[in-house]
Amino acid sequence: MKYLIVGLGNIGPEYELTRHNIGFLTLDRLAEKAGVTWKSDRLAFKSEIKHKGRTLHLIKPTTYMNLSGKAVNYWIKELGISKENILILVDDVAIPFGKLRMRVKGSAAGHNGLKNIEELTGGQDYPRLRMGIGNDFPKGRQVDYVLGRFTQREFDELPMMMDKAIEMILSFCTIGIAQTMTQFND
Repeated sequence: MKYLIVGLGNIGPEYELTRHNIGFLTLDRLAEKAGVTWKSDRLAFKSEIKHKGRTLHLIKPTTYMNLSGKAVNYWIKELGISKENILILVDDVAIPFGKLRMRVKGSAAGHNGLKNIEELTGGQDYPRLRMGIGNDFPKGRQVDYVLGRFTQREFDELPMMMDKAIEMILSFCTIGIAQTMTQFND
């Protein structure tokens, strides 16, 4: 069995430790724990890990957030992976910081990365792991918030959140999405 695990984010040092890059950061942590490195490949940085007889293809799109669908669509086709074996890691302002929610499908909820994935893959029917970044911003300042760096408190709590997300990714690939949601969703 093979899976495509996609961490959403933006490339470049100015975005590296921003809330919008929590998908990238989580996959970096997973790759580090697995002892694998990233290589630049078509439309993405790519890595691969084995877990309990499964192959997890990890990608961090290099297309910037708003064009994430280009990379996702390319790698779905290139690897021949069905939509139910894809998991998108995405930041979510509608969820309190530190909370994680896996979903079988759902709307983009205003997230431009998810909107582009929907447009280019043909719908909302793909699993996603929504990673709560909270919504502690004044009206009209959402872009500044998501592209802003974590507070010290958030940064201190981030490793625990990412480790739980990694557990959920590995669970998704072994026991499936239904049991993973039951076991882990906040």
